[in-house]
Amino acid sequence: MRQMPAHPFDPLDGDKLKEECGVFGVVGVSDAANFVALGLHALQHRGQEAGGIVSHHPEHGFNSARRFGYVRDNFTKPDVMETLPGPLAIGHVRYSTAGSKGATAIRDVQPFFGEFSMGGAAIAHNGNLTNAAALRRELIERGSIFQSSSDSECIIHLMARSIQKTIAERMKDALRRVEGAFSIVAMTRTKLIGVRDPLGVRPLVLGRLSDNAWALASETCALDIIGAEFVREIEPGEMVVIEDGKVQSTRPFAPAASRFCIFEHVYFSRPDSILGGRSVYETRRQIGVELAREAPVGADLVCPVPDSGTPAAIGYSQESGIPYAMGIIRNQYMGRTFIEPTESIRNMGVRLKLNVNRALIKGKRVILVDDSVVRGTTSRKIKDMILEAGAAEVHFRIASPPTSWPCFYGVDTPERSKLLAASMSEEEMREWIGVDSLKFISLDGLYRAAGEAGGRNAAAPQYCDACFSGEYPVAPSDKISEGFEMKAAE
Repeated sequence: MRQMPAHPFDPLDGDKLKEECGVFGVVGVSDAANFVALGLHALQHRGQEAGGIVSHHPEHGFNSARRFGYVRDNFTKPDVMETLPGPLAIGHVRYSTAGSKGATAIRDVQPFFGEFSMGGAAIAHNGNLTNAAALRRELIERGSIFQSSSDSECIIHLMARSIQKTIAERMKDALRRVEGAFSIVAMTRTKLIGVRDPLGVRPLVLGRLSDNAWALASETCALDIIGAEFVREIEPGEMVVIEDGKVQSTRPFAPAASRFCIFEHVYFSRPDSILGGRSVYETRRQIGVELAREAPVGADLVCPVPDSGTPAAIGYSQESGIPYAMGIIRNQYMGRTFIEPTESIRNMGVRLKLNVNRALIKGKRVILVDDSVVRGTTSRKIKDMILEAGAAEVHFRIASPPTSWPCFYGVDTPERSKLLAASMSEEEMREWIGVDSLKFISLDGLYRAAGEAGGRNAAAPQYCDACFSGEYPVAPSDKISEGFEMKAAE
C-alpha cells in the first residue's frame, strides 16, 4: 500500500488547530467534477493533505480519483478530470484526525464508495464520530471488512446492514446509530444528498446554479467560486435529497438545540464566508473590538499575526484608536511543500514563513493579535522575532479564550497535556511566552462578537465551545472508554 511521506515542513502547523475536511457536491451540470474541483479549491484551507472526487455518468457509471496534496496540483489535469465524467459528483479535502496519522494511506482519502443491492453510493464526511471505535468493533465482529482506518467508513457499513429499501433511508438508519459531529455530502446514481447532525456542529450550505442544478458545500465561499447562489444553510438534523432539479427535505433525527462550532467563527472558516447569516469577517473584526474593550493596553501599533489574526487586529485598532500596521509579513509562496528540512533549517522555525517589518517595529510598543494559543511554541518564537527587531514592548491579544480541552468533533487537537492552557493560568502563560502582557477574549466576549448580545447562556450554551469550556454536548464515549476524564460538574 503506497503511503504518504511525513508532512512537509511547516513551522506553524504544529501550533494551530486544523479542521478535518471540507465537502462539496454538484448535480445537474454536464461536467460536475470540474465544478467540484473548483469548490474543493475554495475549501482547501479546511484540508491540505489529500482530496478526492467521485462522479457518476449514466453510461460510464461511477468513477473516482483520490490524490495526495493540493487540489490545484491534482484536479486541474486533463488526464485526471477526463476520467470523471457526468452530471453528478461529490468531493472531499482532508486533514487526518481519526484514521492514520502522519503517514496517511490513500485508502483513507474520501469520498468512500459502496455498492448496495439498489446501486452504488459515495459519501464524504466532515466531522468526527465519537463512538466510531465501538461501532467498528461491533461491525467487524458481525463480519464487516474495513478498507480504511477512517471513522467515516462505519457509515457505509451501517448502511449495508440496513434493511431499508432506498439508499437515503439506509443512510438515515446508519446515522441514527452514530454519535458526534457529521456534515455529509453523498450521492447515488441520480441523487445528491446532504445531512447535518442534530446539533449542527459542522457547517453545510445549499446553493443553486440554475433551476435544475444545485450544489452542497461546507462554506459559502465555495459556492461563490462556481457562481452559485447561496440559498440557505442545511439545518441541524436535516437531510436534503436533490433529484431531477427538486430539493426534498426531511428531519430524520429527534429535535435538539443547535450547538454549532464557535471556532468556525474564530478560525476555521474563510473570512469571506457567511455563517448563521453573519459575515465571518465581521464576526472576527468584532472579536477585536471586544478584545480592545476587555483588555486595553497602551501601545504604538496593533499588528496581526498573519493571516488569521488580521480581522481581529483591525477591530482592535478601530476600537482602541491605536494605528493598525503590518508588523509581520507572511511569505505567501512557501506553502507546505518547501524542502526536506535539515536540522539547521528546522531551527529557523517561523522565520521561513513570517518575517518582521523591522523598520516599522523598532522602538515601538507592539500589540500582536493572533487567533489562538495552542501549544504556545509559535507565540514564543514570534515574540523573539519582534524583540530582536527592536520592539520596546510586546503585548499579545488572543481572539479566542484559552484552548484548554481537546476537540472530538472533527478538529485535530493535541491531547490535553500538550495544551498550554490546560496546565497554566493566564499569568503563567504570559511568563512562559515571555511577553509584557497576554490577554484572551472572554467566552462571553466571544459570544457577543458572534451576535449573542447577552453573552453565553451558561445553562444552555448557544454554540459548541468545548475546547474552551470543557462542556461537551456529545459525550466522547470512545475517549472516555480509553480513560479520558471529563470536566467535573460545577
